[in-house]
Amino acid sequence: MTTADDPNLDAAYDLETPEDSLRLYANWAETYDSTFAESHDYVLPLRVAEQFVDAGGTGPVLDVGAGTGLCGACLRGQGITDVHATDISQEMLDVAARKGIYQSLFTGDLTKRLPVEDGSYAGIVSSGTFTTGHVGPDAFDELLRIVQPGGLLAISINGVYFENMGFKAKLDGLSDQISDLRLPEVRYYGENASGDHKDDTGFVALFRRIRD
Repeated sequence: MTTADDPNLDAAYDLETPEDSLRLYANWAETYDSTFAESHDYVLPLRVAEQFVDAGGTGPVLDVGAGTGLCGACLRGQGITDVHATDISQEMLDVAARKGIYQSLFTGDLTKRLPVEDGSYAGIVSSGTFTTGHVGPDAFDELLRIVQPGGLLAISINGVYFENMGFKAKLDGLSDQISDLRLPEVRYYGENASGDHKDDTGFVALFRRIRD
């Protein structure tokens, strides 16, 4: 058995390839909300949604790496209703679809081109996707392609990997394409969390695509 066959938080941190992600989340989809989000007091999706709204984000917004719809639900709770979803795992999206959160849902691999026209969205959010074994910094190019000029992005980035996996360098290199970059630090888990990762933090990279 590989880590991708055993759906738990440690296995998620050990992912190495998109194929590993597909297998893990296919196995985890039906129990993800209860065995992970609830049991670990996972508050990151709420923090990303709050940062997006507080910074003036509007719809239509694409939830990237939407999973079972945790961040999308938080966006709707913040008053944004024109929300769409993409994820590499169809099984996770199937769970999200049953919640009635999203206007549309589609599978997409952020290491490749998404089936989306240029400048389709006024905003993009992502919670828990940009980390080792999931999606790296090069995917920012694709996000900038599909967001409108002036559009807002709110992307969580695992704090452990922010510099050593090249996220900081990538953002620095995009200085001629993005503006208003801020990096508020947030906790991943709430007061009821326990275990090795209960004190994990990360950054929410907030920035806008420069207008053409």
